Amino acid sequence: MGKHWREWRGFILFIVVMLLFRSAIADWNQVPTGSMIPSILEGDRIVVDKMAYDLRVPFTFVRLARWANPERSDVITFESPKDAKLLVKRVIGVPGDKVQLQKNRLTINGEVATYEDIPATGLPGPVAHGLPHIEVARETVLGKSRTVMTHRLRHPQIRSSFGPIEVPEDHYLVLGDNRDNSQDFRVIGFVHRDSILGKANAIAFSLDYENYYIPRGDRFFQDLM
Repeated sequence: MGKHWREWRGFILFIVVMLLFRSAIADWNQVPTGSMIPSILEGDRIVVDKMAYDLRVPFTFVRLARWANPERSDVITFESPKDAKLLVKRVIGVPGDKVQLQKNRLTINGEVATYEDIPATGLPGPVAHGLPHIEVARETVLGKSRTVMTHRLRHPQIRSSFGPIEVPEDHYLVLGDNRDNSQDFRVIGFVHRDSILGKANAIAFSLDYENYYIPRGDRFFQDLM
């Protein structure tokens, strides 16, 4: 037993340290769906900062310290309050905000978002190929901007209107950037602060699932906006 431990202890310790690191400090997650298109594509591996808001005991939701809270427009990872699946969405409303969505037009605390149309040129391939059935725009409200996508032929189960509704204490309202194809607040409800695991801040690398898993070199190390 002693001989085997000496031979394998370096490798075992490395695995343990990596697991601890990924659980409590930073991780990369695969994105299996298109709910965050055009910001995040299917096949992207996103870098998640698990110390962006607090420090947790590894492999648990127990907080040892908290130094920040998610802000509007942050891209966060969290456990779904509906089925505990790991999800990636964008924070739209923070505690106390009054949020309304009317035909995919957002209003927060009485300020109506502005929308600047974005042409297909320069957009990721999967987005550009979807035209003219989709619309892409730069959404700006309360000093925060992000690129969102809507569908002329939208998914019938996703509501394009709700509210106005106030975000309760210790909860967050999240939406996908792909507004008409996202299992977000309109399906899962508010996200509790304690369910949030970290902040996604960049794309590590990306594989094109529809093209033999060829790497998308132009998306490597790209910051998330």
